[in-house]
Amino acid sequence: MTKKRILLVATGGTIASKEEGNGLSPALSGEELTRFVPEVADLATLDVKQAMNIDSTNMRPCDWLRVARTIVESYDDYDGFVVLHGTDTMAYTAAALSYLIQHSPKPIVLTGSQRPMASAFTDAKLNLYQSVLYATDDDASDVSIAFGGIVIAGTRARKQRTMSFNAFTSVNFPPLAYIRTDRIVRSTPFAHARKAEGSRGHTADRPVVYDKLDPRVFALKLTPGLDSRIFSALAPSYDAVILETFGIGGIPEQGETGPCFQDAIYSWVDSGRIAVMTTQVPEEGLDLGVYEVGRAYANHPGILRGADMTPEAIVAKTMWALGQTRDVTEVEHLFNCEINHDRSPFE
Repeated sequence: MTKKRILLVATGGTIASKEEGNGLSPALSGEELTRFVPEVADLATLDVKQAMNIDSTNMRPCDWLRVARTIVESYDDYDGFVVLHGTDTMAYTAAALSYLIQHSPKPIVLTGSQRPMASAFTDAKLNLYQSVLYATDDDASDVSIAFGGIVIAGTRARKQRTMSFNAFTSVNFPPLAYIRTDRIVRSTPFAHARKAEGSRGHTADRPVVYDKLDPRVFALKLTPGLDSRIFSALAPSYDAVILETFGIGGIPEQGETGPCFQDAIYSWVDSGRIAVMTTQVPEEGLDLGVYEVGRAYANHPGILRGADMTPEAIVAKTMWALGQTRDVTEVEHLFNCEINHDRSPFE
């Protein structure tokens, strides 16, 4: 049987890092990383492209576009893709790629490690091996993260632990699969998954590709006593604010000083900007209709609801939607479309 061709896109991160006197920093190339795991040669014919070599803390929206472009330019030449990435912002990049390369029939798998590849007790070798394994699976598609033996949809991942090898969790959505050494065990909802023709009329052998983002998006976490004048301070620099509310959707009626929050938020969106409501609680999502302190925002034009999406997916999706259009109605339509399992269809 002919082995599949997999492109490994290296971006840096802990997996590529070495200690050189000032703390860990990326030093190894993608080619060097593959030499630590010669077993991947039994799985696939592997090529490597070095998109960048940075700590993922330094990953920016323009770098997401660069990674996406690297994949798109080589899309027809490979059967799947593995992106080596630092763990700290991997969930953001996985979400961004989910919106930039939609409905991909070929798998785009992100992975990395909690310890450097050259460390004596690293998790990097197994993560790299299992990511390539998943990228060769006939039923794998779209963007995902494979890490610590679990495969998570690219829009549903969150880094939950800073040191443990099971660093990522799937938020408000079941994992796509588990990998037991060299065996893929799909979760029950995806046990009989098959590639099919996607929506919006595109053919199943090609993804829908986008190449624009609006990085002027600010995530604001409510804290007791926050001054509502923060919205006017943000207005010159940002086109959208993502408001992480209390609980299921609580927003204070009054700030310590300045206008009430409702006036500040209405003024923000009435000026043509976007506000996205989400919750700072990690699981189960938002419902603005439950309490009086949230209901006033439920149907106001320009106020979008993050439902049960992750904060990382909301940031990336807002940047993507605003990158396509400035029309508030169209932004809302794009934001509310379900893409790569990013939101439950309960609204």
